[in-house]
Amino acid sequence: MTTIKTFCAMFLAVSFAAFAAPVAAPFAKGEVIHYAIKKVGIKVGEATLEFKGETKRDGKKYTLIVFTAKGFNFFDEERIFVDGKTFRPKFVDRDLNIFGKKAKVTEEYDQAAGTVTITKVAKGGTTVQVLEKTGPIDNIYGIIYRYRIHGGFDREERFEVALPALDITMAGVKNMKFKAAGKTYQSLLLRSVPSQYSIWMDRGPAHLPLRIAGAVGLANTVMTMVEYTP
Repeated sequence: MTTIKTFCAMFLAVSFAAFAAPVAAPFAKGEVIHYAIKKVGIKVGEATLEFKGETKRDGKKYTLIVFTAKGFNFFDEERIFVDGKTFRPKFVDRDLNIFGKKAKVTEEYDQAAGTVTITKVAKGGTTVQVLEKTGPIDNIYGIIYRYRIHGGFDREERFEVALPALDITMAGVKNMKFKAAGKTYQSLLLRSVPSQYSIWMDRGPAHLPLRIAGAVGLANTVMTMVEYTP
């Protein structure tokens, strides 16, 4: 029994040490991934996922990711300020315009307390909502960038994710060929339990998110990469 406990402790120590060790990111400041947005098979808009790199807010350093989606009668921009090591969010500034109804939403995360304060300013006034979790909170795009650096890209892989409104388990489903932006990629399909997200991740050097399906942006949609600028 002692031998088993010792082995398990050593295994966990090695695993966490490997995760904590510096790993070169397969992306750099200025990277832009372009997507076509489809809903029930019909193109409804376009989106970009931009890695802006290091920035400052309130005198503190963060890493900035910007997601922008636009189409007929909708616009959604999310400026996501994350910790540069964990890729967990500190602030998310969201600018919305849906059928002419404009709103600005700010999400402020207290990772130590496990809370997110959501402030929405719209024509009707200002509302504030506080969500409480039992630990650190993730953002779907932060998860993707973190996985691009530290992911095992293994179909047997499973990891827990705490989103503001939902806790999920992401699991590798299968390795498969995937066509995007005029190329064929070797990819890993990740799927959440409960069924909320499906993400096709490039297993090549760039570890690109080739397709993101689920509750992203404004609704349940499918975003497929159509262009990539490293």
